[in-house]
Formats: sequence, C-alpha cells, structure tokens
Amino acid sequence: MEQFPQRQLFGGAISTTFPLRFQVGFSFIYLFIFWASKVFPLQDVSNIRQVPDHQEVFVDPERDESLIIELLEMKHELSDNGSATWFLQDLATEQDAEGNIVTDQSAVFEAQGLGYRNTPSVITTATAQMAISKARQGREAQNLIKVYLANLRLKGVGTDVLITAYEPVFISPSSESARSVGAGLTVPAAELGRTPMADVFKQAVAAFRINDWNLFGVVGL
Repeated sequence: MEQFPQRQLFGGAISTTFPLRFQVGFSFIYLFIFWASKVFPLQDVSNIRQVPDHQEVFVDPERDESLIIELLEMKHELSDNGSATWFLQDLATEQDAEGNIVTDQSAVFEAQGLGYRNTPSVITTATAQMAISKARQGREAQNLIKVYLANLRLKGVGTDVLITAYEPVFISPSSESARSVGAGLTVPAAELGRTPMADVFKQAVAAFRINDWNLFGVVGL
C-alpha cells in the first residue's frame, strides 16, 4: 500500500498526511469552490487569514478522486451535533445533486490537540452518496460519487474546517471524466495497489495539525 507523507497546507501553517498521488489541483472539478464561497462568503481572506485562498485542493486525475481542505467562517447558529451532515446536505443542494443518501454520521468528539488556549475544538464526520454532474454538464452526465466529510470546529478562532474526500463509484459515459477514467463502475483502489479513499480520508483527518495559529489572525500559543 501507499505511504502517507506529511503534506504542508496553507504555507505550512497546517499539515496532514495523504498519498503523493494526490497532487495540487483546481476546484472546478465539481465546482467545489463556488459551493464554499456561496455558502460562506469570507471577507477578504487575504486580510484575515494571510493566505491567498481559503481552500486547498488535491487530485488524483487517474481515479478522478479529490481531497479538499477548506477554512470557513464559523456558522455559529449550526449545532455541533450533525454539523457534518448539514454541510453534506447543503453541498448536495448547491451542486444540484440527485439521490443524496447519508450513509453514516458520527457523534461529536473533542479534537485532541487542536484546542486554542482554553477553548476546545470538536469534530463530526459524515458520509453520503450522490449523483453530481462535473462542471454542471447536465443530469445525463451525472457521476455517482461517494463523499466523505469532516467538520472540525475551531471554536477558539471562529473557524469551520472542512476536510472533504470525493470518490467516484460510477462514471457516466456522457461525463468528461469517462475520457480519462473510463465509463461504468470504477475499479476498487485496493485492486490497483492503492489505498481506498475511505482510509485516505480517515488518515487525513486523524493527522490534521495546526502548526501556526497566526493563520487565523491570532497570536499563537
């Protein structure tokens, strides 16, 4: 199986681990950046976060899989319980997805080692399966996608972190993805000697670390 080297995010202020086959990509794969910015339009992120963007995208083009880490202004009116499910459902709405079925959701856990000063951080996760067309190609080009989402709530710095992994299950012959991945059911990752996306996601969440709290416009510990 693959190695999981440490990957630097947001100029090294954050780090986590995932395979090298995931390279820096662009968020138009499924118009993820438009969903994020529409739901939570940040004020000038360069002023409050000292980073060029609030989102980092990593893609394995051979499997059409992607891993996205986003920093969003905290949605304070959203309760911790079920917050990951809420983000998944909202994603499905914004992407005009069909057949959104939440298959798993966790309880609320304290995120060990990620509290800021005396304020703890919490995390919830959820998984869903939905049909999404790439770059809004139309319903006839919808791919069946499994989506894994973790919502890490950094309450001490007013930030919702989303770690989202996308794993195609079935590629429509009409999708532009069919040209590079092939149409029909996708080949399980393990059969190709690669780590299943569910495990990539779990490791990325478990290894998530904040190295410099100044990223959030505060003085670090």
